Amino acid sequence: MLFNSFQFLIFFPIVVALYFALPHRYRWALLLAASYYFYACWRVEYLTLIIASTLVDYFSGIQIGKSRTRRRKSLFLGFSLFANLGMLFAFKYFNFFSRSVHAVLAQFNILYAAPELNVLLPVGISFYTFQTLSYTIDLYLGKREPERHAGIFAVYVAFFPQLVAGPIERSTRLLPQFFEKHGFDRARAVEGLKLMLWGFFKKVAIADRLAYYVNTVYARPGDQSGLSLLLATVFFAFQIYCDFSGYSDIAIGAAKVMGFDLMTNFRQPYFSRSIREFWRRWHISLSTWFRDYVFIPLGGSRVAGALALYRNLMVTFVVSGMWHGANWTFVIWGGLHGLYMIVSIATARIRNGLISLSRIDRSPALLDAWRVFVTFNLVLAAWVFFRAADVSDAWLILSKISSSLLHPSVLPGQFASGFPAAQWRDIMFILAVLTVMNLYDWARWRGFRFLRSPLFTTFEVSTQFWFIAIFGMFNNQQFIYFQF
Repeated sequence: MLFNSFQFLIFFPIVVALYFALPHRYRWALLLAASYYFYACWRVEYLTLIIASTLVDYFSGIQIGKSRTRRRKSLFLGFSLFANLGMLFAFKYFNFFSRSVHAVLAQFNILYAAPELNVLLPVGISFYTFQTLSYTIDLYLGKREPERHAGIFAVYVAFFPQLVAGPIERSTRLLPQFFEKHGFDRARAVEGLKLMLWGFFKKVAIADRLAYYVNTVYARPGDQSGLSLLLATVFFAFQIYCDFSGYSDIAIGAAKVMGFDLMTNFRQPYFSRSIREFWRRWHISLSTWFRDYVFIPLGGSRVAGALALYRNLMVTFVVSGMWHGANWTFVIWGGLHGLYMIVSIATARIRNGLISLSRIDRSPALLDAWRVFVTFNLVLAAWVFFRAADVSDAWLILSKISSSLLHPSVLPGQFASGFPAAQWRDIMFILAVLTVMNLYDWARWRGFRFLRSPLFTTFEVSTQFWFIAIFGMFNNQQFIYFQF
């Protein structure tokens, strides 16, 4: 079931009404049934994968809790890792690795009939497998005791607001909330509904409208000008932000209405002043997952020598790229961010020296603006690989954009012939909306007092509602991160 569907607008109020009408001891059963129904609306047979993952990690968790030796704990942790990552590999990566092996062997004239699995990628499999894995790893590390209530553990795995695209919650944070008795809180409900409306606004009124232009341009990059490709790339940066952060806002808001607190997943990432800061603001639940369960176990930043640190960073980001999809474009995207981080660390002294020499640090606002500009453009270049159909398309897009920027004399012609007047009006309107959205988002995170006034709240809600009604795209377009 999609959040941006009429079906969800009926489903959610019914679940909330039943949730607060039922005695506390039965609510977990309602949430489990609602969550399984929510997922089954997409493809009922793939419920077996969620149930299998739940049973594996519930059993593994109980056994890890009973084990008195490190070896026995490692055995059951290994069972959990093998089952979950094996399932993820089979459905998401098997065909990718099979084709890659075939391509490598073909270079040496070795005939190899690459086997392929004809299966559909289950929605949200990367999210709920990582959520259950964090549970068993935390048990192994002694961060919590095993959950013995099988039903509540199943709700933790399948909780419908964040089941298919996060935030990826930790058991230490979310599981205890299912034992708390939540009475209906009008203030929380209003806050949650406002957040859901903001998420719907970003998804159907901005992301889905940007998608039309981005999809058209990226479908045939060879036929496009450098200016068209640059504009489409900028639009994609905001499309994926509004799409994914919109989903997170709806998920967090829906949970808040029922009394649950999910972690913040985005904090104005395009205002970041460095790539390191970007990853503290973008998809926070995933970036902290990789920090805690990949980067730190590799040795983190407390390793002897810069090369070991660079290795840990690159491995973490490449694995993160592969998590997003079984395609070399995602591997390169992750590798680029790893390279950005390495170069940033390696050149820190040189850059600080140049800043002092130029005395630009005497104007902190100007320095911050420059850093935001550079960071955004680095992120933008990496987004080309994330969005392109394949690596060759990505290189073509980057070369065309670079050619246009390096030869500014061709830009006037591209401005004049690239788009008809009507399309330019649409583009300028979208750019104006994006500017207002970013300013509003900035004010929200700054916590300006006027945003909490009843008069502004009325203006805010009514503006978003009418903007969705007039400019929203109601074609049930799925969220981008559903494919991961």
